Amino acid sequence: MSLKDTYKKKIAPELQKKLELSNTMEIPKLEKVVLNMGIGTYIRSGNKDYSVLQEHLALISGQAPVVKLAKKAISNFKLRAGMPVGLTVTLRGDQMYNFVDKLVNVVLPRVKDFRGINKKSFDAEGNYNFGIKEHTIFPEIPQDDVVKNHWIQITVKTTAKTKEEGTELLTLMGFPFAK
Repeated sequence: MSLKDTYKKKIAPELQKKLELSNTMEIPKLEKVVLNMGIGTYIRSGNKDYSVLQEHLALISGQAPVVKLAKKAISNFKLRAGMPVGLTVTLRGDQMYNFVDKLVNVVLPRVKDFRGINKKSFDAEGNYNFGIKEHTIFPEIPQDDVVKNHWIQITVKTTAKTKEEGTELLTLMGFPFAK
């Protein structure tokens, strides 16, 4: 059973009971998942071709990333306006649920010395942000291609109204929070 089906049949009714919500439209759910990868240091180190990183992020997410360009020049960072500084992907619908399922059940358990993810990374509206130090822990990435490991910042946007609602939603979805 997919995570989307599990949410509809088990998680949503349980959330409604725990949060004491009378209206089913109030039940928190996932809205989108955003993946970000900074490539500024990669570009500054003399590599003009970042297509390998685009390919890796596309393999991880299942869709092509958007290249983010610098809006203004910052001399201290040797940055000029229009230089590529990041890659981003926004996942919604089935792709989002498939990614979250893979993240929780395959990717995070592969992290070396993994003790859970931090519960303190929720914002006031119940959205969750965390980073992964090595993008190579995703099973889709061929280990031969990797020249340098890159961070991936993952943002899970929910319809929760509070930090507690967001925590409860992601806990029921199987996110391995540290004790």
